[in-house]
Amino acid sequence: MKQLIFTLILLIGFNSYSQNVQRGDVLSTDSKMAYLLSMIRYYYVEKTDMPKIVEKGIVNMLKELDPHSVYISKEDVEKMNEPLVGNFDGVGISFQIMKDTICVVEVIRGGPSEKVGILPGDKIIKVDNDFATGDSIKTDWVFKHLRGEKGTKVKLLVKRNSRKEPILFDVVRDKIPITSVDTWFMLDEDLGYIRLDRFAQNSLKEVDDAIRELKKQGMKNLIFDLRGNGGGYLDVAFKICDDFLDGDKLLVYTEGVASPRYDFKAERRGMFEKGKLVVLIDEGSASASEIVSGAIQDWDRGVIVGRRSFGKGLVQRQFNLPDNSQVRLTTSRYYTPSGRCIQKPWNDGLEAYYNDYIKRYQHKELITPDSITFPDSLKYFTANKRIVYGGGGIMPDVFVPIDTTRASDYLINLRSKGIFNDFSMQWVNDNRTEILKKYPTYKDFDAIYSSLDLMKQFSQYAKKEGVTHNTIKKEWVNQMIVNFLNKQTNDSLSKEYTSYEKYAQDILSDKELKKEIDEKAKKEDEKIEELQKKSDSYIEITLKAMIARNLYGINYYYQAIKQMDDGLQKAISVIKDDKLYNKILKK
Repeated sequence: MKQLIFTLILLIGFNSYSQNVQRGDVLSTDSKMAYLLSMIRYYYVEKTDMPKIVEKGIVNMLKELDPHSVYISKEDVEKMNEPLVGNFDGVGISFQIMKDTICVVEVIRGGPSEKVGILPGDKIIKVDNDFATGDSIKTDWVFKHLRGEKGTKVKLLVKRNSRKEPILFDVVRDKIPITSVDTWFMLDEDLGYIRLDRFAQNSLKEVDDAIRELKKQGMKNLIFDLRGNGGGYLDVAFKICDDFLDGDKLLVYTEGVASPRYDFKAERRGMFEKGKLVVLIDEGSASASEIVSGAIQDWDRGVIVGRRSFGKGLVQRQFNLPDNSQVRLTTSRYYTPSGRCIQKPWNDGLEAYYNDYIKRYQHKELITPDSITFPDSLKYFTANKRIVYGGGGIMPDVFVPIDTTRASDYLINLRSKGIFNDFSMQWVNDNRTEILKKYPTYKDFDAIYSSLDLMKQFSQYAKKEGVTHNTIKKEWVNQMIVNFLNKQTNDSLSKEYTSYEKYAQDILSDKELKKEIDEKAKKEDEKIEELQKKSDSYIEITLKAMIARNLYGINYYYQAIKQMDDGLQKAISVIKDDKLYNKILKK
């Protein structure tokens, strides 16, 4: 009966709708969408999955707005928010899947796994009643089986190298914190370093704690690394920014058609308002990272080092829908203190927008700043009257090109086939107890690492896995021959030879060409040798960093890799040179 009544009402509504259209009246957009959904639900020829249709409709509507307005299904809400909220329920390990087996890389201090005695290097071979080895074991499988509601139990059967028999652990899941400060340490007696991965709920406390500890160790100057930091909470960004700027300085302001201007100003005594400051950014630094670096640049508080940032100047507000799904809707733009909106255009569509890195690479922007141009209409001025630009990311004060010389085929193959991960994990598992007993700290390990001479073992392991040093193809030799032939060949000469191969052999005996090839070969061999040497050095340091991470924790990965980090080394040189630092900021 209810269905019949609703149908009659619907028919009356449709009849009224038709009459209104005939009269030329225009129904509102909202009513139009509601009518369409009702028509599909009650008149479509087949049974329809209305929730799916609505979700697809929402997704496509938001795509018409901008690249950052998005729909999040109720199933994905928790997963999407997890990195920013800062915790999840689980067993408290970081892991790596090595040869179809779950290997424990790190046990989170104070977490459920540490409490029961699980150790780095343990291999999880069974979770409850499910075997945890084989081709089907992927990262998603591990998350699904190890994560769960706080207070629930999971049985883990673990194989440990020092024990013949597997060990069974009963682990009670608990809240596991997700840290956003990857690492912090002293680079020398007065220079500190902090790397922030995202602007999450607890990031301010983590940054403040790091600054506090570094000050205890004598820090007077700081390098703040935001490379690859894609953003996060806006309020966390300006609170961290407040750490570096004094008084009531404007940090950022937001404004939109339906959102009046709102100013965010410094309002507390920051943790690092004095002392030299360098902020590292790159093409992966976006949103909140650009708020911080933009404010510091506009107030001439510090030097920005690296490459042009991503260019996200849109602010999203989160709205909950009736079924607990969410929409993150762009409600305003944010502007740096000088008035810059650094949002890059999205006229060419979403694919081009997110593939901007490829475009930058092709235009050589990642190699030289000369290829980057900004129109005068986007010119702004810092507090010290330095020129800065809006309209497409934060342009650094000191440019650091991406280093393509390290990327030998050998290095690329080592990375793509996971050789670094596999070898370092296996070596650490075989030697962990002995190494930690002899060298309990990273400092001890660092002092003796070269004496371990692991590169030979690593090369043999890589070769066994099918990765070997490639023979450099000297394609320039062939090109030189072709060029020489093109220059020398004429019809009468070519008729004397029955084949091109015979002609080429005779030409190769030409003294002029041989001399040219020999000279070129010497230069190219020297160049190739230098590049190979640089790549091999990077490989050795990367291996050391991976082993250090597995032995002592993620902090020590960055400490081990620092000497090959061009951006960091440039930041150090800038901050150590008082004259250069002050000249850049026009002090």
